[in-house]
Amino acid sequence: MILIGENIHIISKTVRQALEERDENFVKNLAKIMQNCDAVDLNVGPAKGKLDKIFDWLVPLVNDQNLSFDSTNIDAIKNGLALANEPEKSFINSTSADDEKLEVLTDLALKYNCRLIALAMSKETGIPKDADGRMELIFKIYEKCMEKGIDSDKIFFDPLILPLNVDQSQANEVISTVQMVKESFEPKVNTVVGLSNISNGMPSELRPLVNKVFAVMLFGAGLDCAIVDAKDEELLRVMRMLECNNPQTDYDKLYINIANMVQCFGDVDDIEYDKNDSIHSNIIKTVRVLAGKEIFSNSYTQL
Repeated sequence: MILIGENIHIISKTVRQALEERDENFVKNLAKIMQNCDAVDLNVGPAKGKLDKIFDWLVPLVNDQNLSFDSTNIDAIKNGLALANEPEKSFINSTSADDEKLEVLTDLALKYNCRLIALAMSKETGIPKDADGRMELIFKIYEKCMEKGIDSDKIFFDPLILPLNVDQSQANEVISTVQMVKESFEPKVNTVVGLSNISNGMPSELRPLVNKVFAVMLFGAGLDCAIVDAKDEELLRVMRMLECNNPQTDYDKLYINIANMVQCFGDVDDIEYDKNDSIHSNIIKTVRVLAGKEIFSNSYTQL
């Protein structure tokens, strides 16, 4: 699985300030943390005002890593790709199914032979509530990519995660969409998620558990790529462990069983675990919440 570090993002006030002030040491330290990932997401939002032409300054600081150009400003993405050492390994993050944006960004992806993240949404539909609705938009984007001659392995479809505490049903819809994408295309295309979205708005002590368990379930569904918090070393370790199928702890064996459950369209109630171990129990409770078998609350692990 390709792991993209999410830690350079203007959602964070400290990161935004560092970018606006062109704080080189701050950015280099963040980039160093993300060296354990396969790529770095550069989320600069609209790249206007103090962040105008930010990639001119930012890209040279992180150009030893694969880059994901994450902006709503298409001109900024064009500029970033032109500066990248290996643009063919870079990501455009992202297009939607909207005609104008899709036309421009598929042309750009073809020009640089780079990877294209495509969101299952449009201005007209927003984010569809179910997997079938997401797939309609995904097929539309795919047809445009094929029309342009973009290689299938360069396309990364994002079903879009909504926070668990906003709409609990959407976790299952995301898993279903990933499974449907992996079954629907030949040659194969890729799937990607912004993992941390699942736990947005939760207490900070819950977020690593929810992120990790959802990542394990998505791995079982066939997920190819995730944008993750590179500071969560345990999350990264578990994902690498799953790739190698090399469990190092009893918890790892449980994670493998959960991934296999999703892969085989099984049921969490059939998974054996140590009910006397609080960590085992919390992992299973989290699966049950994500699968919609129990109602989410901020105190679900204590019930």
